Amino acid sequence: MTLSKISKISLVLLTCASLSVSATIVEFTTSHGNFKVNLHDETTPITVTNFLKYITDGDYNNTVVHRVEPNFVMQAGGFEFTGNLPLDLISTDSAIKNEPVYSNVRGTIAMAKEAGNANSATSQWFVNLSDNSGGNAKLDLQNGGFTVFGEVIEGMENIDAIAEIQRCSSIPMPDVTAEQCSDSNFVPGAGNFVTIESVVVFDSTVNTAGSLAGVKNTSLSVTPTPSPTPPSDSGGGTFTWLGLFLTALIAIRRRF
Repeated sequence: MTLSKISKISLVLLTCASLSVSATIVEFTTSHGNFKVNLHDETTPITVTNFLKYITDGDYNNTVVHRVEPNFVMQAGGFEFTGNLPLDLISTDSAIKNEPVYSNVRGTIAMAKEAGNANSATSQWFVNLSDNSGGNAKLDLQNGGFTVFGEVIEGMENIDAIAEIQRCSSIPMPDVTAEQCSDSNFVPGAGNFVTIESVVVFDSTVNTAGSLAGVKNTSLSVTPTPSPTPPSDSGGGTFTWLGLFLTALIAIRRRF
């Protein structure tokens, strides 16, 4: 074998080795601060590939955070506000296979899915605001386990701040009062939503897997026990018009 061939083979092997331990970092730009997520490319490849496709297709741009449950989750990736109500569902690709490798601890990002269907995730994702692996949530076990596919590595304080915004039903709505929430004639503007302005690949080449500290999901190795009723997608409050259309919309695409 010639030296040239050996060099080429070595280069290929080095490239493959580099790719095998790489991880993608994506950055979310929102109307209320940015945050970065390091993805588990190797260990949840189906989910990450699916998520990156929505990013490269621009599907997450100008979507809204449509659900916050304090001390539980912040959820987005499914709806956009185009000036009229109800909110519009974004286009989705085919559902993907569940990959419940990691635990739903605070600061992780996971895929939402339909109740009673483990392999139904499409576009919607959520960030765990607390350790939701066990307790009443049991997200590591419920519905086949919810697939964690990345970790927030920067900007968790911005996510926590979003979780503190006044909510109408379960939707965080800045500068909207409780009175406006209960007023069926109130029409919000774009500034009254938390908008995911863009999601981009921040780093796809540098080896970042070494900084990941994913907690493995061990709950599925034990016999499942009955879970409490899954948290409702509709929050409390008296936001009349929003509650009505959210009930109708989310009934179509039920998410934990």
